[in-house]
Amino acid sequence: MSDLRSVLRDIGTVFIVLGFVPLIAIVVPLIFGEYGPDNPIDTIGYLLVTSAVFFFSGIPLYYFFRKSEPADFKSAMVTAALGWLLISLIGCIPFWLIPYDTSTLARMDFLSAFFESMSGWTGTGLTMVDNEANLPYTLQFWRSLIQWVGGVGVIVLTLSILARPGTGSYVLYKGEARDQKTHPSIVSTVRTIWWIFLLYTIISIGSLIIIGFLTSDGMNPWESINHAMTGLATGGFSVTDDSITSFGAVSQIAIIILMIFGSIAFVAHYDLLKGRIWKFLSDSQFKAMMALIVVGVAALTFVNLQLYNNDIYLSLGRSGFHFISALTCTGFASVPDLGVWSESAKLILAFAMVIGGAAGSTAGGIKLFRAILLYKGVGWRLKQAISTPRRVFVHKLGDKSLSKENAMDLINEAAIISFMWVLLLFAGVIVLDIVYPDDLGNVIFEVCSAQGNVGLSTGITSIGMSTIAKVVLIMNMWVGRLEIIPIIVLIKSMFGLKRNII
Repeated sequence: MSDLRSVLRDIGTVFIVLGFVPLIAIVVPLIFGEYGPDNPIDTIGYLLVTSAVFFFSGIPLYYFFRKSEPADFKSAMVTAALGWLLISLIGCIPFWLIPYDTSTLARMDFLSAFFESMSGWTGTGLTMVDNEANLPYTLQFWRSLIQWVGGVGVIVLTLSILARPGTGSYVLYKGEARDQKTHPSIVSTVRTIWWIFLLYTIISIGSLIIIGFLTSDGMNPWESINHAMTGLATGGFSVTDDSITSFGAVSQIAIIILMIFGSIAFVAHYDLLKGRIWKFLSDSQFKAMMALIVVGVAALTFVNLQLYNNDIYLSLGRSGFHFISALTCTGFASVPDLGVWSESAKLILAFAMVIGGAAGSTAGGIKLFRAILLYKGVGWRLKQAISTPRRVFVHKLGDKSLSKENAMDLINEAAIISFMWVLLLFAGVIVLDIVYPDDLGNVIFEVCSAQGNVGLSTGITSIGMSTIAKVVLIMNMWVGRLEIIPIIVLIKSMFGLKRNII
């Protein structure tokens, strides 16, 4: 019972902080005139409703359970799993009530709105919207804002504002699938993460605006603001119908840099900003990412050569952009239809989406750190198998030496999480393949995109897709954001609570 009180208190705290997020978005309808009783798209009221639901849910929870014990690891994981689900539920209010098409004034059904919200908060980018340019400016910005906040993490945001020193902050931080620190103090770490993210966001917006002014096919200021936010957060929501396709090479190169920066661990960014360039460049996850980009882009370029009439430069440009978009789990696209790509090309992108970016970044996927551990583990095991029994092995991860026990613990943890990740991915593929038979390649691609929190699509995801498919992909996005363990703990705790009640 004490665990439940801690969970409710911490969820209440998160709700209170997030109650201010819709209030920030109100500046957009004020600027673009999307308000007033005579306006068919009066959005301010719905943002206020969203804010009120967060506040009126969070304040009582925090007030009644404020004296609960500090969270332990179990309650922290339940808080993360349940919190992200409820946040997406409340965050869907603007998508549900505001017309998503300014020309027809059509509104989303509730499940589609929940899908869009979950996709936004988890930084996935799969969308129910066919024509993003027809979205009201308020919804365009709301999509970008929730991806921007969700990319770093709602609990990280809460801790950066309201946390006090102590173990409770640490377990909540870890419960959101994070454990890297820039400082010994978790409070200092989360505040540093947000300062880095804010700094990079401002630089990114300014860079895209300048490129837009200097080039004829760049972004206007509104497009720059939204794409900088969702690019750096590796979310991938766009305010244009064709994502990044209509923008020129300079803008696309700038977006590539944003995607890569968003998928690098904040700890490495901290080293970079402190002037520790060599330490930044020697980061094991950064090196693994660069190696994967070189190999993956080369392979995808070769596979796509025939599609682009043996034009190696065109194939390199399209393939390079999409492989980086997939590996960084961003989901921006520079071609109008990925469905025409070959099954081999889709498989390469699916592999990149499963691996994902660095642990401790805004990216999804299994994470580069676990991929490195599994790769190292296979190498260590093979060396041990072919060596003499008395040979002593040195287990190194980057420049850090590990004892055999520590090395095996890390590898076992990576293997277990990766196995469960793939198992749930497989379950999603099976269910979606029943709904969309004879389209297995696209089904695998779509489920990898959802669970990897990527957002690239071959066309399956749409507002007209079946209810079962929407529910499955919502679950995949939720699982992918929290890396499985918190959700398993939540389900186990719910069954335990049910037994206690009975």
